[in-house]
Amino acid sequence: MAKRKRRVKKRRIEYRPSLRERIEDFHPLRNFHPIRGLFRAMRMHKSLYVIAIVLLAIVIAGGIAYKYINDNYTVTNIYVTGNTHYTNDEIIDMVLGDKVSHNSLFLSLKYRDKSIENIPFIEKVDVDIVSRDTIRINVYEKAIAGYFAYLGRYMYFDRDGIVVESSYETSDDVPEVMGLHFDYIIMYEKLPAPNEEIFEEILDITQLLSKYNLRADKIFFDSEYNVYLYFGGVEVSLGTRDFIDEKIIQLQYILPELEGKNGILEMKDFDDSTKNVTFEEKNQ
Repeated sequence: MAKRKRRVKKRRIEYRPSLRERIEDFHPLRNFHPIRGLFRAMRMHKSLYVIAIVLLAIVIAGGIAYKYINDNYTVTNIYVTGNTHYTNDEIIDMVLGDKVSHNSLFLSLKYRDKSIENIPFIEKVDVDIVSRDTIRINVYEKAIAGYFAYLGRYMYFDRDGIVVESSYETSDDVPEVMGLHFDYIIMYEKLPAPNEEIFEEILDITQLLSKYNLRADKIFFDSEYNVYLYFGGVEVSLGTRDFIDEKIIQLQYILPELEGKNGILEMKDFDDSTKNVTFEEKNQ
């Protein structure tokens, strides 16, 4: 009988590194080589480096473009037209309020097919780019006929009698209108006057005065709408609007002779035929 071969069970022995060996293997700088590490990182993160290079190129190109635009499109010449209520410097400050706005390229984009609005006494302001360093500011002022005092403020109205502005300040460009009384006033609406033609008459008077370099302090209307102008101590009685143009034309020659005097200049009977003008001086 054959003898059975005894099977020997083999035991598997698992090697466990010691704590010291595990610490050494975990050390991040073990077997680290800087050059090989750099190339290994570049291979693993190649796309990130490409993105970084592209971004750097964009930043450099942007800086070059900014310097070129800043050097070649800076506004140095400014022309302002159409302004009477505001000075040139005030208009320029409204348009060029910051350093960015001193760039003609920026202005061409900012004001392309667009005007500046919501400025007191101004309808709109246009900006034209003449050249890289030159702009023209066109001011379109509201056709103000006059102003009158109302509840501590000064209400400005146009030739149609529409209240266009309200201010705490008076204006040297248009006279104060007195003698007209209103039950109520609403901004941007027509004044409730029984004679609507009076506002067009006021504008005609103020424009004639401006045309002949005459600056009246006040315009007064009596109950029958006769017109009185005041120039310092001189009261000018113009009467009705008949021959108003001829009367004001004569004023440009008469008023210089009355400078420093007080009295009443009577012109209500002035016409093409009589040209009757009298002055009654008042004792001071």
